[in-house]
Amino acid sequence: MTSHATQHHHPATARQAPPDTSSEFTPLLRAVKGQRLLDRRTGWYARTIVTNALGLVTVGTGMAFLGGSWWVLALAPVLATLCARTAFIGHDAGHAQISGNRATNRTIGLIHGNLLLGMSYGWWNDKHNRHHANPNHIDKDPDVAADVLVFTSGQAAGRTGFRGWLTRHQAWLFFPLTLLEGLALKLSGFQDVRRRRGRERLVEGALLIAHVAGYVTLLLTTMPLAHALVFAALHQALFGLHLGLAFAPNHKGMDMPDPDGEKWGHLRRQVLTSRNIKGGIATDWFLGGLNYQIEHHLFPSMPRPHLRLAQSMVKAHCRNLGIPYAETGLVDSYRQALRHMYEVGEPLRADI
Repeated sequence: MTSHATQHHHPATARQAPPDTSSEFTPLLRAVKGQRLLDRRTGWYARTIVTNALGLVTVGTGMAFLGGSWWVLALAPVLATLCARTAFIGHDAGHAQISGNRATNRTIGLIHGNLLLGMSYGWWNDKHNRHHANPNHIDKDPDVAADVLVFTSGQAAGRTGFRGWLTRHQAWLFFPLTLLEGLALKLSGFQDVRRRRGRERLVEGALLIAHVAGYVTLLLTTMPLAHALVFAALHQALFGLHLGLAFAPNHKGMDMPDPDGEKWGHLRRQVLTSRNIKGGIATDWFLGGLNYQIEHHLFPSMPRPHLRLAQSMVKAHCRNLGIPYAETGLVDSYRQALRHMYEVGEPLRADI
C-alpha cells in the first residue's frame, strides 16, 4: 500500500500540479486502445445477465416452496446479493459498457434498475455521471453534497440539533445507515420521476409501479404476511448494506480538489480522488468490478472484465509521472473511509 493510501485527505493543495493537459492522459488512452481494452464484451455480459436472471428465478421458486416456513428467510440474503448483481449490471449499462447502442444500454438499464430493483435508472444515471465528471469536488459531485453525512469540516460547521448529532457520530452510524440505502435510492428515484414530464416519466413510472406490484405480489403469494414483512425488511436492509460495502471504499477519505485552486486534468482528477481495493476473483465478484475504481473512472465505458487487465498499464503510467496510485485491502479501505468521517465530526464533538 502506498503512503497515499494511508494518509488522511482534506481538500487537496499540496500535491496540485500545474494545470493538466491531455498530454498526460493521451499516451495511456492510446495504449489502452492499442490493447483493445475498450472493445465491448457482449458475450460476457450476455452470460452475466442470463446467469443473474436464472438466479432470481431460482430464488423466487425457492420462496414458493419455503414460504410457509421461517426457513424462507434464509433466501433473503441470497436475493439481496443477486439484487446487488442486478444493480452492477444497471451501472455498467449506464456507462455504455455493455453495448455501443444507446437504446440497448437504456433498455438494459431500465429493466435492471426500474423493473427489477424499483430504482430510477434515469435519475441514478444523471447523478452518477455528474459524480464521474468531478469526483469528490465539493461543489460539483452530488455524492459529497452535505446531507445525512458530511465529508468536510466546512460542511460540518454549524450543524446543530439532530443533524449535529449525526455528524458527531457519523463514523459509527455509517454502516447502520447503509441498511436504509436501498430504500433511500428507491425513494429518491420515485421523487425524481414525479418531477419529470412526457414519455420518460410514463416509461420510468410504469416500470417502477410494475416493480412494486410484482414484489408485493411475490411476497404475499408465497408466504404469510408476517413472513413477508420480515423477509422484505431483511432483504432490503442487506441489499442496502451490500451496496454500501461496494461504494464506501471508492472515494471517501481521498483527495478533494480545491474549488478555488488550480484545475486538474482528467488523469489527476480521476486518479487522486479514487482508491482501488486489492483482491482476487472473489473481490471482483463481490464489488462488481468497482474495486478497480481508478481504472473505471479513467475509462468509464471500459467493460468490467477488462478493468483488471488495464490496471498494470495505469499503475506504470502513474508511476512514470509521479502520480500517487492508491490501493489497499478491503478492510483497510473501510478503516480509512470511517477515519475520515470521524475526523470531519471532531470539531462538533470538541464543542460539547
